[in-house]
Amino acid sequence: MVWALSALHLSAQGAPGSFADLAEQVSPAVVNITTTTNVTVEDGPGGPMLPEGSPFEEFFRDFMERNQGRQRPSRPTSALGSGFVISADGFVVTNNHVIEEADGIQVELYDGRELDATLVGRDPKTDIALLKVEADDPLPFVPFGDSDTARVGDWVLAVGNPLGQGFSVSAGIVSARNRTLSGAYDDFIQTDAAINRGNSGGPLFNMTGEVVGVNTAILSPNGGSIGIGFSMASNVVTNVVQQLREFGETRRGWLGVRIQNVTPDVAEALGLDSPNGALVTDVPAGPAADAGIKAGDVIIGFNGEDVESSGDLVRRVGDSPVGAEARILIFRDGKTQTLNVMLGRLEEAELAMNGSDTIQEGQATDLTMLGMSIAPLTDAYRNQFTISPEQDGVVILSVEQGSEAFDKGLREGDVIVEVAQQSVTSPEQVKTLLDDAREAGRNSVLMLVRRDDQPRFVALNPTNE
Repeated sequence: MVWALSALHLSAQGAPGSFADLAEQVSPAVVNITTTTNVTVEDGPGGPMLPEGSPFEEFFRDFMERNQGRQRPSRPTSALGSGFVISADGFVVTNNHVIEEADGIQVELYDGRELDATLVGRDPKTDIALLKVEADDPLPFVPFGDSDTARVGDWVLAVGNPLGQGFSVSAGIVSARNRTLSGAYDDFIQTDAAINRGNSGGPLFNMTGEVVGVNTAILSPNGGSIGIGFSMASNVVTNVVQQLREFGETRRGWLGVRIQNVTPDVAEALGLDSPNGALVTDVPAGPAADAGIKAGDVIIGFNGEDVESSGDLVRRVGDSPVGAEARILIFRDGKTQTLNVMLGRLEEAELAMNGSDTIQEGQATDLTMLGMSIAPLTDAYRNQFTISPEQDGVVILSVEQGSEAFDKGLREGDVIVEVAQQSVTSPEQVKTLLDDAREAGRNSVLMLVRRDDQPRFVALNPTNE
């Protein structure tokens, strides 16, 4: 047998002969940042250890009581970080964690000048802060680039103040894109350019001298660079910086839904062709509820763009103007439809508190199914599992290890709120809906489950008895 082999014809670009021209071009806009924090030290409760009955015991007891809680003079502590100038009139970008709780911020320019900086605004969600310095002359600055054009394998240059060694340059490549660490608005570029403590807040440049990322974190077992660094993508940063510069705070769009990713089994249960979109698990009072979005809907489009995941939707909504009308494409009951939503403001919604004093009890019958023992929500179970009075549903009393329910994370104290997108308040309702799905030949049934008031959907096979 003769095999016909075809080779991939690649057009690879060689490494730059030198990064010197690029480093010389961008370094004047990079700054070292020093912060000071005044820490007041109080005398602790400790004192000299004296044998009981010692003649000095009473003397030292009186001395300690007179001086207990006395404050010593404040002692300044300092921290080092990096940043970069984005305008000739002195706006500087850095990380929020570099300047957080600082009593004083000082910026050292490339030419050696030291300027006091004022905080314009900060955003803990993306770990970005905006500073302002005043200089006699226009300052050198660098522009933001389009991080979406950065490709895995592209060369990048990191400039900053690692371990206090100011204006250091390191080169590497884009190792990965769209990394998330812990935040809902994360969109990190991963790079192997050396990033160490003190690089935080410094810029990551492409080969044309544009900032495509803000160096923020490293993955390391020892605190030093092992070639896994993360830079917040510039397309996230530019929107945050624009709002901080204009308002001194962020003003993110708010849709008003709780969501999760669509897994393959959830997609099968809903009749979706592919596991894409954001599955709505809860719709509290807000813009989405006003527009008619319901739990169980899958948001697959936002303003004409496909929604790939829950994180994708969060970023798209957050980047949208407050008060703007958004077109939401949803999948419901096997069909798609478009709803128009007037977006609210996330920061205002986060301050709102919701409450209810309605309690509804179910029937007092326990049942076992799909490896779970379930029961109606009684006052006793609410107290036992710390379930809020306004929560309706069926409580899980135990989950058999090795069952599909256990493998998918269901545990005792969880509350089943819906089965097959129908509300349930008794174990008998759960059993009936599972029997119906089994008789219809379905391999997956969607359950809405709450734990600590956090909703999520779980798809279980109704035939797994």
